[in-house]
Amino acid sequence: MADWARGERGEPAGWRRGRPSTGPGSWRWERGLGVPRAPVLPGEVGRRCPCRRGLRAQSPAAVEEILDRENKRMADSLASKVTRLKSLALDIDRDAEDQNRYLDSMDSDFTSMTGLLTGSVKRFSTMARSGRDNRKLLCGMAVGLIVAFFILSYLLSRTRT
Repeated sequence: MADWARGERGEPAGWRRGRPSTGPGSWRWERGLGVPRAPVLPGEVGRRCPCRRGLRAQSPAAVEEILDRENKRMADSLASKVTRLKSLALDIDRDAEDQNRYLDSMDSDFTSMTGLLTGSVKRFSTMARSGRDNRKLLCGMAVGLIVAFFILSYLLSRTRT
């Protein structure tokens, strides 16, 4: 065969080297683009099935029935996977809506808490600016809160042990 008709590896263009048909060293050329084929055993020449599982040649109706059954099985499998994905998507949507509602309520809670803290800070600074007696009262209250905090932490650590 001429060099121009051969492929990259030296085989005829559009053909590939197949498996040994009868014994070692007896290779045959097969047409195809690298699709593996089962070896042809002696006495089975021309009896290959067109389906991909390599079944023996049967009547076209039987082969069609086998392929139809396999298609239905694969379609059912695909339908169940689509159903699962749909339920997952709905669960994700529901969860996202719940989280958005929760975040909106937290936003309104933080807004109201900011208003309360702002008012408390204004009252506290007004009290601190008002006079010397209020400053003494304020320092006494701060020291008392710190002492109460340490006493409570000591009591809680004793109850845990």
